Amino acid sequence: MAVKIDKKIKGYSVLTPEDRARESAAAVQAEAVNRAKVEAEFPVADIIHMHERIERPEVLVGSTYKIKSPMVEHAMYVTLNDIVLNAGTEHELRRPFEIFVNSKSMEHFQWIVALTRIMSAVFRKGGDVTFLVDEMKAVFDPRGGYFKAGGVYMPSLVAELGAIVEEHMKSIGLIHDPEMSAHQRSMLAEKRAAYESRANAKKNSEISPPASNPSPASNPSPAKAGEGARRADEGSSSAVSSNGTSEDISITGDGTSFPPSATLCHKCSTKALVIMDGCATCLNCGYSKCG
Repeated sequence: MAVKIDKKIKGYSVLTPEDRARESAAAVQAEAVNRAKVEAEFPVADIIHMHERIERPEVLVGSTYKIKSPMVEHAMYVTLNDIVLNAGTEHELRRPFEIFVNSKSMEHFQWIVALTRIMSAVFRKGGDVTFLVDEMKAVFDPRGGYFKAGGVYMPSLVAELGAIVEEHMKSIGLIHDPEMSAHQRSMLAEKRAAYESRANAKKNSEISPPASNPSPASNPSPAKAGEGARRADEGSSSAVSSNGTSEDISITGDGTSFPPSATLCHKCSTKALVIMDGCATCLNCGYSKCG
């Protein structure tokens, strides 16, 4: 490329490699001085961010969760290990680092190994890994899902793995579940109490014998009377279905009682949706179709 010189040349100098090295060293030193001044004015926390070059420590802390699903013959044990970042400081943080799934059943061995290896790689990559929960919980089995303990519907085995990952992330503070306000909790408790009291009243009215015109048929035997008293005492665990017949309330694994006739709530995926005052109401999360 030709360069046109319009002015008279009055002098020249040769730039040697040593001159270039001195200029670069001076620039690096000036940058370091400026960085030191900025850090002195605005202190920055020494936070270690996750990236793929982090080596696995010798010891990791974690938790193991059990899955007992009708989709597999044997139980599955999911182990999630965490790495502790900035240990011993106010910025200490636990992040998932690896996941393992162990089971006697070898039916799903291939895809489980592939899935856990990919998830472990995503955990080590860093960044926002909470998206895995939504992606896994949205997987549906074409053969149909199942209800786990507590009446919560799981559309697939992968979805239950996602629910376990979500539970673990909540326990380490990576996901914060918005809690219901005190007003919402009180309204939900009132609805549950109203539904149970109405069910108990209906049950007691069916059990109570008529007050007049006694007949041999209306006088139950001692055994039947004892059975009626026992059912009356268990009135708190009974309800009235939509067709007017009485039914026992099932106690779920979480210690919560929902009528067997309750339908699935699309908001919390729990069989706790009942008809109250002509409106579909969830006894678990408080959702109401009428607002």
